[in-house]
Formats: sequence, C-alpha cells, structure tokens
Amino acid sequence: MEETRKVYENVERVRAVMGVTKKHIADKLGLSLQGYRHIASGGVALDVERLKIISEALGVSVDIFFNDRLTDSVIKNMESIGKKRDNKQPNQLQQTG
Repeated sequence: MEETRKVYENVERVRAVMGVTKKHIADKLGLSLQGYRHIASGGVALDVERLKIISEALGVSVDIFFNDRLTDSVIKNMESIGKKRDNKQPNQLQQTG
C-alpha cells in the first residue's frame, strides 16, 4: 500500500517544479520567509485561505494538493513543458545567430 503524501509536501513539490521561490509564496501570504518555511516543512498547518492563496500564486487548483495522482500529473506536465522549452531554445538561438 502506498503512503499518502501530506498536503504541504504536494504544495512544495509543485512549487519547486514550477520554479517559484519560497520567498515569492511567503510574500503572497504576507509572511516572512521563515514563516513560510514553517508551513513548507509541515511545522504549521495550512489553513484553507492560505492554501487558496498558494494555489492562485502557482496557477493551479487547490484540489491537486489533496490528491497525489493529480499532483504527480501536474508535475509531469510541467516537466514536459520545461523539456520542450529547453529543446526549442538551442534551435531558436541558431536561427537568430
């Protein structure tokens, strides 16, 4: 049986793959970086309002943080978009150079 990840773990996974800094999320929440680190580590529980602000900052639905499969799907999509973007950049540089 698979162990279910915690909501804060899924938030951190999505945040990291999207390249959004902890500082950016902390600012959106009106917290210090240290304050957000307590949330990111699971030391402080995420309430609904904060989770909503985080999801808006990341451009994703709150639902994904509660479902490991949805989180994995979003991460996979973001990684494939990043790979496509990385693969296009060298070609664009050659065409403009």
